[in-house]
Amino acid sequence: ITVKDGLLTVVSPIEDSPAARAGVQAGDQIIKIGDRFSKDLTLLDAVKMMRGPKGSPITLYMHREGSAELIPLTVVRDIIHVQSVRSRMLEDGFGYVRLAQFQEGSASEFKEALNQLPKQSTDQKLHGLVLDLRNNPGGLLTQAIKVADLFLDDGLIVYTDGRLESQKQKYYATKDGSEPSYPIVIIVNSGSASASEIVAGAMQDSKRALVLGVQSFGKGSVQTILPMESGAALRLTTALYYTRNGRSIQAEGIKPDVVVPNRRLPSDSEELLEEDEAENPATMKEKDLPGAIRNPKKGKSSSSDNDADTNIKSQPSKGTSKKSSKGQSKSEQDRIPIGSRQAMEADIAKLLKDDVQLEEALKMLKTLHIFQQRPQANQSMAQAIAKPASPKALP
Repeated sequence: ITVKDGLLTVVSPIEDSPAARAGVQAGDQIIKIGDRFSKDLTLLDAVKMMRGPKGSPITLYMHREGSAELIPLTVVRDIIHVQSVRSRMLEDGFGYVRLAQFQEGSASEFKEALNQLPKQSTDQKLHGLVLDLRNNPGGLLTQAIKVADLFLDDGLIVYTDGRLESQKQKYYATKDGSEPSYPIVIIVNSGSASASEIVAGAMQDSKRALVLGVQSFGKGSVQTILPMESGAALRLTTALYYTRNGRSIQAEGIKPDVVVPNRRLPSDSEELLEEDEAENPATMKEKDLPGAIRNPKKGKSSSSDNDADTNIKSQPSKGTSKKSSKGQSKSEQDRIPIGSRQAMEADIAKLLKDDVQLEEALKMLKTLHIFQQRPQANQSMAQAIAKPASPKALP
């Protein structure tokens, strides 16, 4: 959570947390905590009020974009254990791995998932992988580097640049334990931040993976904790992260190769636009936060940039889904949450119907696999693009 425009605002609910299970969404504004209005509360006071003994309930009154009334959500407090890696097969030979965040051991769990997926394939091989980094807030840099290193043989993964030489560090890929060169599609959204952006950027710059979805959060700064004599500490931003091609992630994020919003457009026979889960217009990015550092390549705040994510969200809908009393459409209530335990066990047809980005990622993955198996056709296409027909041959 953060404070935006004086209101307590949800940046992103932690996956499988009590808040996520209660229906809290990114962009929700917390107007009341129990009987207390949050307007005059500091961020620290609000967090203290929401925390409490395991099993005890607390009701949060939320304002959500598109809802005329406050939405009461009762959250039952619990100890939060985040499972960072989940996996399943989408189709024979095509695997799916969900990385919720980069915590201690995530790289090992990720590697184990990659080892188990081929065993579920008919020919014991993995022909393609969808790596889901949506709503991944980041975590440990070391784990992100290890995950990217599984797929990259050499070159930079990420580097940091600051005022002092000690803040200038470079992290390289090694040849140890590299995965086979099957095609990879990485899904990102506006909740993908920090370490997840580092992985997506490294894979995109090295042309090892295709990035699909909408523009990521844009958290590309490095913080250093300086202890003080009083026992307090000072946190300073001392450097910025850059991808191997020199792109700064800060306030810019990772722009996908293929822009796919997570909503289903109407067919010719439909009158209404059915929004399975349109990107929430209230969802914030790094550049929207108070005091956000500007992207050094831009020289000014990138809030006015025409990023694909903003363009998509600003398009008017042709219609709206019928909303329930809690401000959610029927399709939103029945929808399988991204990367949840339910998604790992759901029927694949139902899962792909609910998750437009995942459906498009699988289609793209199968297309890449076909071209990979037909190198001559792939080479002919590349030559045709590089050497167009002469003007004399044109009608």
